[in-house]
Amino acid sequence: MAMTNDALKILNKMTADDPEIEEMVRESSLNAELAQLIYTARKQAGLTQQQLADRIGTKQSVIARLEDADYEGHSLSMLQKIARALNQRLEVKLVGNSDLMQ
Repeated sequence: MAMTNDALKILNKMTADDPEIEEMVRESSLNAELAQLIYTARKQAGLTQQQLADRIGTKQSVIARLEDADYEGHSLSMLQKIARALNQRLEVKLVGNSDLMQ
């Protein structure tokens, strides 16, 4: 196999034989995606963390935690509140396993 510097390809190669690690990588990737999604949507709306927190009735520290890639406690109800506060719609979909980590 040719050398690569693509992080996902390297991770896939390292975890291919360990389903537990593979699942951990998948979950971490999802958490990071959600954090980035919230951060990007908030910034595009021109809001600070405090302003978004005020709109959904929570504290700035909660928004900071939700925007942290290592946070594992995202809930659909909180994501819906954020979407409404940013005048957006939340979409959730399930995809087949063959679509994951490719």
